[in-house]
Amino acid sequence: MNDKVIWITGASSGIGEACAKKYIEEGWKVILSARNERELDRVRSESAHPENAKVLILDLTETEEIVEKTTIAIELFGHIDVVLHSGGISQRSLIKDTTIEVDRRLMEVNFFGTVALSKAILPHFLDRKSGAFGIISSLVGKFGTPYRSSYSASKHALHGFFDTLRAELYKDKIQVTIICPGFIKTNVSVNALTEDGSPLNKMDDAQANGMSPEKCAEKIFSAMKKKKREVYIGGKEVFGVYAKRFFPGLFSKLIQTAKVR
Repeated sequence: MNDKVIWITGASSGIGEACAKKYIEEGWKVILSARNERELDRVRSESAHPENAKVLILDLTETEEIVEKTTIAIELFGHIDVVLHSGGISQRSLIKDTTIEVDRRLMEVNFFGTVALSKAILPHFLDRKSGAFGIISSLVGKFGTPYRSSYSASKHALHGFFDTLRAELYKDKIQVTIICPGFIKTNVSVNALTEDGSPLNKMDDAQANGMSPEKCAEKIFSAMKKKKREVYIGGKEVFGVYAKRFFPGLFSKLIQTAKVR
């Protein structure tokens, strides 16, 4: 794996950090991206082989800079084999209380930033006739729950975009794996936007009792290696996907009172 390169967004914490450390441990070269340079440097220094990781600051909302950032990323190791989209932000607010500005920010970070980066790296993948996208969606990319309206909408949008990308590029050997985590013990709820755009600053009980990010990273690594199209990761909350599919009426009633925060 010494010549394999993965670019990971959202690599400064949570699932992105755990995946970065996992890939470095497995012998990959890793480009670490997020907004917080200090935290990226920490992740790099804590990894098994710091010499195999390089830091590239990236803000997904600054889409006008993404093409230039992509050129820089490719030059760091000479090529890129995989892009793992882990950058994003969550939400904990009711629709009736949430400003449209919060809705727009969630879509800008979670959807438009991810799409812009994918379009920027795509010519590189097509030229090489090889490449893979890993997209950290969410179980709420498959069904909606209270307090996560536009977060859920942004993840649903990712499914539509990347399912289409997979269908368009099947002859070009471009892999697309959509990853749907449930409750993973990270700070995603702490940093989640509330109705006025301020962070929640509190960890959900369900999040606190969730799967470790390290175990989640192992499952993501395995799913990408097996070239799975879609994978669900978590505890009993994963059954929500199947409940909605096969028992939509019952699921609709259950989700109204489910403990989701």
